[in-house]
Amino acid sequence: MDNAISQLDLSFGLRDKVAVVTGGASGIGAAIARTFAAKEARVGVVDLNGEEAEKRAAELGDIGAAFACDITDTGSVTSAVDKIMEHFGRIDILINNAGVSFLSPAEELAVSAWDTTLAVNLKGTFLMSQAVGRHMLEARRGKIINIASQAATVALKDHVAYCASKAGMLGLTRVLASEWAGRGVIVNAISPTVVMTEMGRRAWEGPKGDAMKATIPTGRFAEPEEIAAAALFLASEASNMINGANLLVDGGYTIQ
Repeated sequence: MDNAISQLDLSFGLRDKVAVVTGGASGIGAAIARTFAAKEARVGVVDLNGEEAEKRAAELGDIGAAFACDITDTGSVTSAVDKIMEHFGRIDILINNAGVSFLSPAEELAVSAWDTTLAVNLKGTFLMSQAVGRHMLEARRGKIINIASQAATVALKDHVAYCASKAGMLGLTRVLASEWAGRGVIVNAISPTVVMTEMGRRAWEGPKGDAMKATIPTGRFAEPEEIAAAALFLASEASNMINGANLLVDGGYTIQ
């Protein structure tokens, strides 16, 4: 057996790794931040809401730090990444999790809602990946994990902007994975089904949600901690041969 393989850390430990999580103040991002901290990573909680980011980072103890950032703005991203590098000295893992969703039939969707969705979900992912990726490429190591959605590969009614933005995220993931893996930076995506965050509950409450669950083979929606577990695997050294992949955490919804 190859020596590197025999020494894989199958506990998925992240001791002394520096992880940055966008949208880290709530929902999936907060669950990822907690999970990574439990595995001894130092965690930068990045969020548009700086006050909430401070609260989440404080919960992590000395290994957490908060950074306010508008990921749709190049200047804000550059400033935040500079501050993260100054605070931690490096970035080993980037989780592009921040996202928004505006629900409407396609013919009724406001152009402003389209623009905001693409700006946050796709442009923001690109800007963060580019800014952090430059440091990772210089160090010749790093992992980027983009939180996409089952909406990236299948159509969901009333989700035209969301589906488009998440499909674009998968395209971005594949290009970065192709360009950067040979230079030490691995890029993958995770595509959850509906997750029981505040946003997920709002979008899928009541009979609509019950009908959706009936179409998922496992018969339920995902919990934030389950997405965090998938992110932990992809962030760990045990997944070093996985690159450009889209890990579906959807209970089998998209196999039908």
